[in-house]
Amino acid sequence: MTPRLFCFPLVRRLRPLSVLLPILLLAACAHAPPRNPLAEWVPSPNQDERRPVLVVLHFTDQDSVQQSLATLRTRNRTGPVSAHYLIGRNGERFQLVSDTRRAWHGGAGRWGTITDINSASIGIELDNDGHSPFPDAQIDSLLVLLEDLCQRLRIPRTQIVGHSDVAPTRKVDPGPLFPWKRLAEAGFGVWPAESAPPPPPGFDPWLALRAIGYSLDDPAAAVRAFHHRFRGREGTELDAEDLHVLYALTAPLGTPTAPHPDEGDAP
Repeated sequence: MTPRLFCFPLVRRLRPLSVLLPILLLAACAHAPPRNPLAEWVPSPNQDERRPVLVVLHFTDQDSVQQSLATLRTRNRTGPVSAHYLIGRNGERFQLVSDTRRAWHGGAGRWGTITDINSASIGIELDNDGHSPFPDAQIDSLLVLLEDLCQRLRIPRTQIVGHSDVAPTRKVDPGPLFPWKRLAEAGFGVWPAESAPPPPPGFDPWLALRAIGYSLDDPAAAVRAFHHRFRGREGTELDAEDLHVLYALTAPLGTPTAPHPDEGDAP
């Protein structure tokens, strides 16, 4: 009598593997970097993740953290919005978008040669109604977060700006009450040296504003944003003290008396 081969237990054992294998292959594909079918893939090990190079500070112009959390996960009057972080008045921090993802917080704007603010930046919202001082606990928490971001993502410590800096024709946040000097004392952003001499003859304040990073598409709006940040006041006209501040900020870069390097020259 020919012996029978009972293979059912083996089939039962292989069946889960046949289901699992496609799942494993799909998972491997999900973690593979996107590849352009127009080119042959010949990977180089000399690479790392793209990183933001700028931090943009905002105020929420709303009445509570809960209201802002709802808005930053839905939309405001202009459309869907988000930010990477939200900091409450008591210093509590919330993260809404991964540091590696593009949050929708900056909108149209420019800072120096950066024209896609959202792609190049981390957005931090501060719970503030737009008219009140920022509590110490909130700024203390912000400083902790800035230290983490600048160290971990290697964002230059000078590259901390306000929404009004990058979009002066549209935005006023974080406003003239924001304590920029305190951030500078902690090593973030820029601040004029009190010992700086007066500007020399021929000093051009408009080239200085551009050298700092401001767009001059609307000069009055740029001056208002500059006043909010460095003078803590309103106004769209430059005065003698503004020139002193602008010279103190740009003297380390070279006195702006000639065309700015951005304007270029033919090779």
